[in-house]
Amino acid sequence: MQDDNLTMSSLSNLFYLERCLKESLRLYPPAYLISRRISHDIQLKNYLIPSGTYCHISIRNVHRNPEYWTNPDVFDPDRFLPENSKGRHPYSYIPFSAGPRNCIGQKFAMLELKLFVAFILYNFELEPVDDLDDVTYLGGVTLGSAKPLRVKFIPIT
Repeated sequence: MQDDNLTMSSLSNLFYLERCLKESLRLYPPAYLISRRISHDIQLKNYLIPSGTYCHISIRNVHRNPEYWTNPDVFDPDRFLPENSKGRHPYSYIPFSAGPRNCIGQKFAMLELKLFVAFILYNFELEPVDDLDDVTYLGGVTLGSAKPLRVKFIPIT
């Protein structure tokens, strides 16, 4: 960005920011659990899942599965470089769910995230007030914390 005008074009060129957002969503998916009712019998290798069964998928556990993610608890935006994403299982990263019932607003949500974060980073330096290790996460409809994670906003002059 050359000035304080955020445009669709400038947002589409924020590749590193997008990788950071994707990595943040991998580590802290807002919807950490999804449930589906199985509509027909499904045969897995040695197990039959009967029709009508409710299947719960822990997005957080999928996103931190060491089978798909090296050092899964480490923040590494470069995981989302094209060369590092090649060959990765398509359902190993599902912050907006996946398949026919995925979030129809996921592209808009990512654009909105990029806009807000770019605006904040363009105008402020951020300093942590609380340590991330002190956060206690709560599961509700979305992932939350027991108390707010505080950040100090220092205006850029």
